[in-house]
Amino acid sequence: MADKRDYYEVLGVDKNADKKTIKKAYRKLAMKYHPDVNKEPDAEEKFKELSEAYGVLSDDEKRQRYDQFGHAGMEGFSQEDIFNNINFEDIFRGFGFGGSSQGGFGSIFDLFGFGGESRGGPARGRDIGVNIDLTLEEVSTGVSKDVDIRHKKTCPKCNGSKAEPGSNTSTCGTCNGSGQVRQVQNTPLGQFASVSPCPNCNGEGQIIETRCTECHGSGLKATVNKISITIPAGVETGTRLRVAGEGDDGLDGAPAGDLYVTIRVLKHDIFE
Repeated sequence: MADKRDYYEVLGVDKNADKKTIKKAYRKLAMKYHPDVNKEPDAEEKFKELSEAYGVLSDDEKRQRYDQFGHAGMEGFSQEDIFNNINFEDIFRGFGFGGSSQGGFGSIFDLFGFGGESRGGPARGRDIGVNIDLTLEEVSTGVSKDVDIRHKKTCPKCNGSKAEPGSNTSTCGTCNGSGQVRQVQNTPLGQFASVSPCPNCNGEGQIIETRCTECHGSGLKATVNKISITIPAGVETGTRLRVAGEGDDGLDGAPAGDLYVTIRVLKHDIFE
């Protein structure tokens, strides 16, 4: 599989571009490459690439993670996660395609191959990052570094349940315990089904009578652990290393996120 292109390059915008500029660039290119308008064989792939880039760069959290970790930082997101924040009706308003759910562009979810259904399930833990400074000597030989990592681990008191031990919990009646509500939006591209956290239970799927006092009901507690990171010889400034499972813990059985180590090589007194 070919390496993914830089998202800023895909949209033709500067890395410091504001949201308005990013939205304008996406709308212009998306109208050009949507496969119901453009019949070139590669139009669909270009449209998907554009929409993925916009989905990341238009969202503050995803953009920050992408700027810090590159495409590796997006590994915790599904396509549904990326596209859920895109308001297609707002983006394509005024282009005269009409709002019929049966005509025009069809379903955007069908185009991306997941048919409007949410993948569901608990979300994996958050990825975290740390910078490590190396001397030129350490770069030439490789080195093992002990680093203090601050991450969120499963609360030892409530074991991640978010509830104070002994308190009552009940299934949310709004989402029937799924933690999600599904909405269908009519857009110029057709019907767009989005899934968002349930507003009644805040996406938890349950109503908690008394929240855990140790983690304040989050299910996770900030912890500092010392871990050993093996760095191979030959790295350079900007090299990113992935340490699997050393990010924040996931909840409800979801896997932990990863730790991304960014290398910085210190200047040498003699060698450049």
